[in-house]
Amino acid sequence: MMDTELALRVAALHLYPVKSCAGLSPDEVRVAETGWEFDRQWMLVDAEGRFVTQRELPRMALVRPALLGGELWLQAPGMPALYVSLRAPGTPTQASVWDDRVRAADLGEPAARWFSELLGRPLRLVRFEPGQRRLSPAKWTGALEAPNAFSDGFPVLVISRASLDGLNERLRERGQAPVEMARFRPNLVIDGLDGALDAHAEDHLDEIAFDTAEGPVRLKLVKPCPRCPIPNIDPQSAEPGHEPLDTLAGYRADARVKGAITFGMNAVIVEGLGRTLRVGDTGRADYHF
Repeated sequence: MMDTELALRVAALHLYPVKSCAGLSPDEVRVAETGWEFDRQWMLVDAEGRFVTQRELPRMALVRPALLGGELWLQAPGMPALYVSLRAPGTPTQASVWDDRVRAADLGEPAARWFSELLGRPLRLVRFEPGQRRLSPAKWTGALEAPNAFSDGFPVLVISRASLDGLNERLRERGQAPVEMARFRPNLVIDGLDGALDAHAEDHLDEIAFDTAEGPVRLKLVKPCPRCPIPNIDPQSAEPGHEPLDTLAGYRADARVKGAITFGMNAVIVEGLGRTLRVGDTGRADYHF
């Protein structure tokens, strides 16, 4: 095993205000305790308060969010726009994300009717209640405590642009159309890993640090991201298919997570709360090979 330091750059930033709906790609994000500010702070739940995603309802991909003037603004084909105040108190409730039961605020009947009509089943829109600590599994984070809102389990998902380029090359070789990064729903896309021996260089990074105007933002990459069927859903049409997971299955089985197909690395925040990370910010990473 050898180590070297690599230069890197923020190629893109993404956040997903409503879990499993479409995302935003801002030029900058504020680093919060649970990841990027506003990332996965809202979620759809069923009558029992259990989370729902594109796994069951692919049309969630068609819900386009915006954050404007203190409101969450949502649009979808054939629907009037829905506006939800960021300051709306809501009604206290509880919601489940996998095995975690957390405090949430139900955001009322207009939002519930909007999503229920769009997606064809009774649903409620809830917001994560601040002041509680839903932590990433200590098995992967060690001594670091990593709070989450409604993410699957980690605050930040990191993918290198080279990983997508390598996948698309394989898809073309198989006669398949290339796919866009949106299918993998990263928070941080990195570029410029000059000197890496593997297109999936993020697999071999420990800690990455970026230089911002306010000081460093440091992330620790802790767990490969096992992929569910969501990458097979076209984010533009919400139509499910068999790619890219069929192609990934041929070369991305990962022994670190019991042979699951992985793409990208889950990360936790080491330093930088309250700081602003921008597209184009540069930094460095320790590369192990």
